[in-house]
Order: sequence, then C-alpha cells, then structure tokens
Amino acid sequence: MGEAKQRVAVVTGGLAGIGLSIARKLAEDGLKVAIGARRGDDPALQEMAAKEVGPETFVARLDVCDEGSVEGFFAEVEDALGPIDILVNAAGITIHHTVSGHGLKDWEQVIDTNLTGPFLTTRATLPGMIERGWGRIVNIASTAAKSAVADHPAYCASKAGLLGLTRAVALEGAPHGVSCVSVSPTWVETEMLRSSAEIMAKQAGHSVEDEIAALAKANPQNRLVQPEEIAALVAFLCSDAAPALTMEDISVNAGAHW
Repeated sequence: MGEAKQRVAVVTGGLAGIGLSIARKLAEDGLKVAIGARRGDDPALQEMAAKEVGPETFVARLDVCDEGSVEGFFAEVEDALGPIDILVNAAGITIHHTVSGHGLKDWEQVIDTNLTGPFLTTRATLPGMIERGWGRIVNIASTAAKSAVADHPAYCASKAGLLGLTRAVALEGAPHGVSCVSVSPTWVETEMLRSSAEIMAKQAGHSVEDEIAALAKANPQNRLVQPEEIAALVAFLCSDAAPALTMEDISVNAGAHW
C-alpha cells in the first residue's frame, strides 16, 4: 500500500469477531494498528493480539460509552504510534428483547455502545484527519439498520442511527480528504452470532447447531458471511484506492434482507 504503510489505524472492538479480522488484515497491509476494547487491559488478550495481529500491535482498554475513556485511549495511541489516520468502529452489542419487554438500562447500553460510541471516537479523531487532509472512517453497521426483527429493537435503532451519523461525518470530511462509510453485514460467523443463536435455540427448543444452520439457510447463498470477507472490504475502503467511496452504506448480505 506504499505510503499507507506508515499510517495508523484504530479498530474498536478489535479483540474478537469482525474487529479482530479487520485488525489482522490492516496489519497485514502494513499499517500500524491499535486495538481498543473493554477487555484491552487483559494480558492474555494482549498476548493473543500480538500473535494474531502482530507483535507491534497497540492494545489498551477502551470503553466507547465513556467520554473519559475514549479521550484517554486516543491520547495513548497518538503517544505510542502517532497521529490517527484510520478509524474503524467495530465495537457493538445486542440484547434480545421485544419493545414491550425492553428495560431502559438495556436499551441505553446498546444505544451507547453502538451509536454514542462511534460518535465519541469520531469526535476524537476527525479534527486531526481534517487538519492533515486525509482520513478514513468505517462504521460497522448491519442489515438491521434497514430491516428489523421484533426482538432486537435497540440494535436495529442503533444501527439505523449509525447510518445517519456516517452520512453527516462524510459531508463534514468531504472537502478535506476524509471519507466515512458504513458496512452493513447480515449474519457473520462470530462469537456474537453464536451467543444470539444460543438464546434463539433455547427459546425455540432446539439445538444451537440447528439454529446456526437455519441462519445460514436464511439467505440465498445458504451460508454465513465470514469475518475475513468484511475485513477485506474494510481494508479496501481504508486505502488510497477508495477516495470517492463516502457517505455510502455497503450491504454485505449474501442476497438476504437480514
């Protein structure tokens, strides 16, 4: 990637699932990678990241819901690696509830993680990107942003809001060489999917394996999207090859609506 080899990329939620695959791919492409995660201060996970992503990977605790944590983390990254050129917001959660049964605390936890978190991390990095005249911000949204199921209302709402945030950031950054794009996958084979499948399987009275198989068959390709597919797309969006791809939501849906 030439000049991009010296660029600094931050991946939130980068210790598992889609985030880990993205961090690994960006490191393979020669970028300096920093991972922020709530368990980023766990020595065992730091060791895992050193093996999976690279020995020079910066890993630290980051609670994207907490303004102080966000500010402190990004200051640490800049001290360790230099100015931040790329931000990938991959941290995300979901909680199974219908609207009728949704507690406010659970609602706020999902909204804060999936929507307020990307706002805080973007606010911490966008001004520097604008000042330097180059930047890439990629938000991991979901096909749930445009479609919905009854027992994930907070998740659907948070991801729909993330699309709106993406567009606003793209417009702010456009005159200054900064792009902002959302990537919206359908079901991806991750730990988060398995956790959801365990809940749905228990509710339906069948095995987790049967539930996962049903999710795979729910799209025309009859398979689950792999984290590496999302990582490859994100790496392209973060490169010099994609300057005009901004204010866009890219659906990775295997032909499905969800």
